[in-house]
Amino acid sequence: MKNLHDATVMICDLKGSQLALETLITALLREVPADRCGSLLRTFEVNSEVARTALLHTLISEHTLGAFDRDAARWATLISSKRPDPGSAVPSQSG
Repeated sequence: MKNLHDATVMICDLKGSQLALETLITALLREVPADRCGSLLRTFEVNSEVARTALLHTLISEHTLGAFDRDAARWATLISSKRPDPGSAVPSQSG
């Protein structure tokens, strides 16, 4: 029973850490200027692909890969939603 308790404690610890990171990332995304989100999205997509490829070459659960795919897609959607509309006028910096 001790091993089950230890595993439960570790899972709860990981959940708390995950929530703290989610909070930090959400706060950081709110501070990124909209005109930088295109670049951020491209960088995120490249890094996500590298991480996914690394995961595919390890012995991990399908649940882990599924969670990675789900959350990477969610973050990409959040970044995309902040990008300015390409058809909208961008104010000039000159003047």
